[in-house]
Amino acid sequence: MEASGDVDEEYVEAVLRVVDAVQPGHVTTYGAVAAVVGRGGPRQVGTVMRLHGDRVAWWRVVRADGRPADCHGGAAVELLRAEGASVRPDGRVDVRR
Repeated sequence: MEASGDVDEEYVEAVLRVVDAVQPGHVTTYGAVAAVVGRGGPRQVGTVMRLHGDRVAWWRVVRADGRPADCHGGAAVELLRAEGASVRPDGRVDVRR
């Protein structure tokens, strides 16, 4: 990973592998992905997801408070519900489940 916050290809692939392993109906957080990868943090993972997330089930990565991504016209909530994730009425996901 470069000091400017840009991410290298190796980091991108590592993040995408972790996200790709998240099973339907489950979620993980940006910070948890960074912890599994072993470097970077939630912002760096967010950068990868913003630039390359269309290669994986991007909707399965949520903020630490359970808020899903608000890109793609809010499609994340509907995709999570369709997979059986525990989505609360306020649109947040119960990350502990």
